[in-house]
Amino acid sequence: MSEEDNAAADAPAQPRNPLHGLTLEAIVTALADHYGWEELGQRIPVRCFNVDPSVGSSLRFLRKTPWAREKVEGLYLFMLREERRAGRG
Repeated sequence: MSEEDNAAADAPAQPRNPLHGLTLEAIVTALADHYGWEELGQRIPVRCFNVDPSVGSSLRFLRKTPWAREKVEGLYLFMLREERRAGRG
């Protein structure tokens, strides 16, 4: 068995996890594009979204702050649900 086969066997399949395979950078960028920094800062009131916001500063903060990262991931999932709902209507 090669190393690739072994790694694939060890990695759990997550077909129903919409966050699987996404980077935090992609999530923050999508949220900033969708909502804008001002609304993002209102929805999740953290300094990195309200004071001189940037993807880089947000990533540094979110990687060190699990509760804030959970809120960002939750808002991203909410955004996906809303987009899906709007697409059906």
